[in-house]
Amino acid sequence: SGVAWNKSHHCRLLAGLVPDQFQMCRRNLEVMHSIVRAARQTMSVCQKTFADMRWNCSSVQRAPSFGPDLLKGTRESAFVYALAAAAVTHSIAQACTSGELPLCSCGSVPSEVPGPDFRWGGCGDNLRYGLQLGAAFADSPLKSSKLGTQALKAMNLHNNAAGRQVLSDSLDTKCKCHGVSGSCSVKTCWKGLPNLAEIASDLKSKYLAAIKVTHRLIGPRKQLIPKEMDVRPVKETDLVYLINSPDYCTPNLHLGSLGTQDRQCNKTSVGSDSCNLMCCGRGYNTYTEEVVERCHCKYHWCCYVVCKKCRRKVERYVCK
Repeated sequence: SGVAWNKSHHCRLLAGLVPDQFQMCRRNLEVMHSIVRAARQTMSVCQKTFADMRWNCSSVQRAPSFGPDLLKGTRESAFVYALAAAAVTHSIAQACTSGELPLCSCGSVPSEVPGPDFRWGGCGDNLRYGLQLGAAFADSPLKSSKLGTQALKAMNLHNNAAGRQVLSDSLDTKCKCHGVSGSCSVKTCWKGLPNLAEIASDLKSKYLAAIKVTHRLIGPRKQLIPKEMDVRPVKETDLVYLINSPDYCTPNLHLGSLGTQDRQCNKTSVGSDSCNLMCCGRGYNTYTEEVVERCHCKYHWCCYVVCKKCRRKVERYVCK
């Protein structure tokens, strides 16, 4: 993260690049800050999004040395590929807007006619440039690699594209008010992307509804089609997977399961973070922890807040 990215030999510092990515790095050094930032965001956002699930995305920290949970065509790998592809596009699109990149700037003015109460202006996120470079970087390992089956490559390419499509669909109109005393008599609007956590939340819904597929010859070429005959055809925003995941309850290196022993659970929840589901029926241990928090805060004119520190004891629950 401390690399200046101003000399082509810096590209050798990144582990796991395929030749096409290495060449892209050398040709587009200024974009590498955005790509490295996207990788870091993918790790942190994935772990926050799945913090309440048995599989909590902790294995993504070992990238690019993935374990079986992210190498064998599971629905977890579907989510990670989709999120990573969306993240790199998102990062580049916003770097254009902020003026970080010399070869791109604000997104083009939308073609739709503005309403009577607003005008197009500001600096929209450059989604088109983000998609162009993001797809080239994220998809090249799947197109050039000799590793993995054709079915796995097709699955990962589909999920990459699904992540970018979910991101594209999230592009929304954002506005700023102008006028006397904030009267908002005129609004300037532009097209902007939400933060990556919102995209991850949408992709988590797609993960929960992911479709199990098989790679089969349909007409002249192979396609991903649902394994079950009564499932609707795969849409471009669907996540797809090839094999069922383990339940992630107990450690199993062969399956990429770390188990849920010592994971914190929520005694009062009925969701995936509940002690019953998180602990897979094994039960849980209770312990008391003292936490220090700000309290009795008072605002002083002008302009600062003074708080006291309060200690309180809270009960925590961890899986057996």
